[in-house]
Amino acid sequence: MKSLPDLSRFELQCLRKLWNLGDATVGAIHAALEDAPSYSTVRKIVERLERKGAVRRVRKDGRAWVYRSAVSRSEMLQKEIRRFLDTAFDGAATPLVAQLADMDEISLSDLREIEAELAGKVDEADESAERGEG
Repeated sequence: MKSLPDLSRFELQCLRKLWNLGDATVGAIHAALEDAPSYSTVRKIVERLERKGAVRRVRKDGRAWVYRSAVSRSEMLQKEIRRFLDTAFDGAATPLVAQLADMDEISLSDLREIEAELAGKVDEADESAERGEG
């Protein structure tokens, strides 16, 4: 797997819009952004994303290039979450969850869903170990 680029907050915001749009021109990305800066600023960010290998040109639509993400949403988000955890919480997820609870950003229902998902992962890991995989 190739190395994923380090992205600024705004670069990631533009990339998220591109993931949601699929293939898109700079104009479409600009239109999808709330409180967007100028079109030329968004164009520069998309060009920077292209230089970093996060997006690529796929075709022309009239005079405008159409771009597509060149990085996986899942892998990029995992990288960004890891970077955030390492920076803000010394790599530990528990203090993040506690902070979210203190801020009322996570509910007991959310925690139960997380617990059920983690239990499923533990069950899968146990089955894999029993089969001698992993």
